[in-house]
Amino acid sequence: MPAKSVRATAVTLAVFSLTTLMFLSPLTAGPASAVECGRASWYAMTSRTASGVRSNPNGYFAAHRTLPFGTRIRVENLRNGRAVEVSVNDRGPFVRGRVVDVTKAAAAKLGFIRAGTAPVRVTVVGKPAGKSCG
Repeated sequence: MPAKSVRATAVTLAVFSLTTLMFLSPLTAGPASAVECGRASWYAMTSRTASGVRSNPNGYFAAHRTLPFGTRIRVENLRNGRAVEVSVNDRGPFVRGRVVDVTKAAAAKLGFIRAGTAPVRVTVVGKPAGKSCG
């Protein structure tokens, strides 16, 4: 094989590897700690989620960017102290500063339907909480 095509193959392989790492790493890696702080929003869709199941706005589910599907998380509204446990079955949110999207039922229990968003602490159930939200 000529040196030029070996070089082109190596460059193509390197670009493919980096692209794969950039796009797949967020889907397989969990958060650095068992606690995340940020804003939550809610949604009431009934289409299929990223996990393949039909979304149920009356259930207690959430969308998270990196946690594996089926992970149980505790979402606590930092404004009023209300908390709910939900199961991750979708990907998102895709808005800067937001750490989780929850179903309408979960948002109602957390008390932020009217506001649309709320400051929250997200904790993976069964893992020690290493930090608090300021």
